[in-house]
Amino acid sequence: MKIFDCSIFLDESMMFEVRLNTLDKYVDKFVVVESLYTHAGNKKKQNFDINNYKKFKDKIIYILLDKEPENLLPVLNGGDELLGNKRINTLKRIRLQYNALSDGIINADKNDLIIVSDIDEIPNLEVLEANVKNKILLFKQRLYYYKFNLLYPNYEWFGSKACRKKHLIDFEWLKFIKNKKYNFLRLDTLFSKNKYIDVKIIENGGWHFSKIKNEEDIFYLLSNYGEHNEFEKSGLSIKDYREFIKQGILPYDHFLDKKSSTEDKFLKRVKLDKNTDNLPDYLLQNLKKYKDWFSQ
Repeated sequence: MKIFDCSIFLDESMMFEVRLNTLDKYVDKFVVVESLYTHAGNKKKQNFDINNYKKFKDKIIYILLDKEPENLLPVLNGGDELLGNKRINTLKRIRLQYNALSDGIINADKNDLIIVSDIDEIPNLEVLEANVKNKILLFKQRLYYYKFNLLYPNYEWFGSKACRKKHLIDFEWLKFIKNKKYNFLRLDTLFSKNKYIDVKIIENGGWHFSKIKNEEDIFYLLSNYGEHNEFEKSGLSIKDYREFIKQGILPYDHFLDKKSSTEDKFLKRVKLDKNTDNLPDYLLQNLKKYKDWFSQ
């Protein structure tokens, strides 16, 4: 069984370097898709440079996407309806980018393992069993913000997900499968495309290093990518994020994600914990190299 590690790329050159070095001994091919459009629909430059990763060049399959989805909805002139259209268009762009990963696994065998993640969601493949028996794997990951050692306390993140190629419907399907294993008595699993019984949750399943960036790059990310609709309503500035990073505070409560309005989510501040337990060996062995990205 070969392993294909598949992810979408914005400008996370350092994070991709960490990913490659962490997963190299387990992964056969790294598939990366970069779009020349942000999730907000703004044109962007190509940021991926294969020459930054010469050691891994033969393992990387890079795909450049230079088109927008079809049938985008009108978003000019504001208004609640058009704000809804912006969100729909965002989801269409995300779907297009994820599904473009399919071009990178054409030569994969039906029994090869396909993993999908964002670049900053790194699965812990050390705990993966050699003979994967379940249809779907969900990696339970620890969540970090701003720095490699600033941990969001008591939160479980399911970012990386996997299945054998023979079970793959498409990458959007795999990425957005519900983050739980359903009881075999749940009849709705017979008809659902995102609820499954044959699921294995991988404990100690890795790390989500979210927004390991300076305040300017975080502001650009939030203004242009998946969260940009909610971020626009928050009223937060670059200056705000400079202070959040300095104090190790997240201006967003993940526990309210599915329950509350955008305004409620941004009302609560979460204090991040300094914690170096259970980080990838590669990071711990290269503390000097990444010293600017560890909170002191």
